Amino acid sequence: MSEKTLLEQWREVAYNKNADKKTLEKLWAEYFEIEKNIYAQLLENPDEEVTGTVKELAEKYGQSVMTMTGFLDGINDSLKTPNPIETMDENTAVTLGFDKELLYKNMVEAGADWLYNLPQWDSIFTEDKRKELYKEQKKSHTVVKPKKIGRNDPCPCGSGKKYKYCCGR
Repeated sequence: MSEKTLLEQWREVAYNKNADKKTLEKLWAEYFEIEKNIYAQLLENPDEEVTGTVKELAEKYGQSVMTMTGFLDGINDSLKTPNPIETMDENTAVTLGFDKELLYKNMVEAGADWLYNLPQWDSIFTEDKRKELYKEQKKSHTVVKPKKIGRNDPCPCGSGKKYKYCCGR
């Protein structure tokens, strides 16, 4: 029987449906604070591509390998080159080279206001640019239904007939 990957272990703990609610709330509250601190450090120098093994990055940011795995899972969709999070172990080389706009939008999508409101964003994007990215992300999930054609409306094909006698049959 194969051993569980780091990601499977992280998800088993973080998303455990059988765990006590208060225990999970405490875990996530602590994780979000750690995540905020790591992002604050990364955003201080956003053009630097941080690299190392999972274990090295955990040590660099003063975290456990498991917490670092959770962080890598969260940032992976914002990276220029995604890490092999599904198969990584503590000796897997990973990189934290992120796309700034994509990272900001993903933070907005996740509803992580403690992250997309970090003061470090001020030196990366203007306030107008942040508002634009915020609106762009929010709008991307807005479903716009096309206007419904009524039976007695002119047919959109341009025939001049009523829709019910033309394409509406």
